[in-house]
Amino acid sequence: MGSTTGSTLDESEDTCVICLSIVTEKALTVPCNHHAFDFVCLISWLQERSTCPLCKTEVTAVQYDWQSPTDFKSYPVRRSHPPKNIPSNVSTRPSLFAPYGLPRRPRGGRRPYSPPIEDVALRGRREVYQRNLYSLHVGSNRFSGYRDITPQMVASSPDLQSKARAWIRRELRVFTFLHTDPTGSITNESTTSSNAEFLLSYIVSILKMVDIKASSGHAENLLAEFLGRENSRLFLHELNAWLRSPYTKVEEWDLNTQYAEDIE
Repeated sequence: MGSTTGSTLDESEDTCVICLSIVTEKALTVPCNHHAFDFVCLISWLQERSTCPLCKTEVTAVQYDWQSPTDFKSYPVRRSHPPKNIPSNVSTRPSLFAPYGLPRRPRGGRRPYSPPIEDVALRGRREVYQRNLYSLHVGSNRFSGYRDITPQMVASSPDLQSKARAWIRRELRVFTFLHTDPTGSITNESTTSSNAEFLLSYIVSILKMVDIKASSGHAENLLAEFLGRENSRLFLHELNAWLRSPYTKVEEWDLNTQYAEDIE
């Protein structure tokens, strides 16, 4: 793990060398210890290439969620080598987080959502994704308590970030493929936790930078590599509905959110 000093990751407004905008959440490349990157930008970069944007050193891990020079998270970046003599129409782009990290959402058909242990709330959420149901829009007014949320509001509000984390942490349990390795086997508890926590931090970082309602679909593109296109579109719609709502507990939101079809 690369080491850092207090001056390495200070609170000044650095510019991300990838997007050339102000960094909202710093990330550091290991072993070269470069840190002029926004977390979302660095992960997006590493999905396409395995080297540091500044020095081209092979990146073996990403350090993120910096609380202090000694309090941060680290996620391994393992790149698998594509097999030889494969058909030209098969993608050989290596998976950023295989074999020890976050499994990329497989393209094509969906994996089953059956949980190993029955959970009524999760069963309902899985049904939402299986049936591709979008929660009904509620207008922003003083009677409903709903309000529109911007990236600037999320970036400047620890309360909104905490609210987002509560919902995302529960929602990520819907996707069983996050809890398996590339061979389809269930990962151990520590890996599962690491996978979910990494993706949780990644999504919160997206919320700080990107308008998830924007017609450009940028947020959807950033998340699609991990959850799949359809899942990402629905996930972001539901996340926006949660953040706009006046509810502070996920259970309350579950009870009051309405869909065009009934959920069992």
